[in-house]
Amino acid sequence: MYFTDRGIEELSSRRGEEEVTLAWLADRLQTFVDEHPDFEIAVDRFATWLARADDELDE
Repeated sequence: MYFTDRGIEELSSRRGEEEVTLAWLADRLQTFVDEHPDFEIAVDRFATWLARADDELDE
């Protein structure tokens, strides 16, 4: 288990039953970057990865 898995596990246990839209997620990511600009590159890469996830399946 990676150290970062703790946050993922907490997210799953606390909010795993909720349904969200991608618009909501994008808004939350933007808010996070506004509050923590040092993470802008990582969040941008994650968002791009999510946006293109189906592209890998099409190839």
